[in-house]
Amino acid sequence: MTESAKVRPYVRGEADGEALWFLGSLVTVKATGAETRGRLTVAEFVNPAGFAPPLHRHLEEDELFYVLSGTARFHCDGEVFTAGPGDFVLLPVGLAHTFVVGPEEPLRTLQITTPSGFERFAAAVGGPAGERRLPDPSPVNPVALGHAAAQHAIEILGPPPAA
Repeated sequence: MTESAKVRPYVRGEADGEALWFLGSLVTVKATGAETRGRLTVAEFVNPAGFAPPLHRHLEEDELFYVLSGTARFHCDGEVFTAGPGDFVLLPVGLAHTFVVGPEEPLRTLQITTPSGFERFAAAVGGPAGERRLPDPSPVNPVALGHAAAQHAIEILGPPPAA
């Protein structure tokens, strides 16, 4: 059987997909590397108001965001971009980046990473999200985050930016 014959079309509804708590955010995986022949991962993120991930860079993946609702200030390679509903953000592989969610409401995005693999990092750091409500009930373990990042070709470079 060829590799393309293993991949089948599907529809995932709004609440469908593996749901994880990841760094205080809700992540619902919509497409995995196994479903895209390793080409990409697609996940819906809901980040709480004021959320910011640590400054980091991906050594193997481009990271792209399509903003569905809310706003955020993206920092990448010395540039700052404000994005809102309908905006598309590209954070190229190898460039240091982070973002800060606006204070008024959660940020809901469709995140795409290419090639795939981000879903394995999120699963290694996070845990199952049974009730899918913010905020994430579990604290972030910085040692586990650093270890998982190193295992998935992500470098943690510094703390989150100030809101």
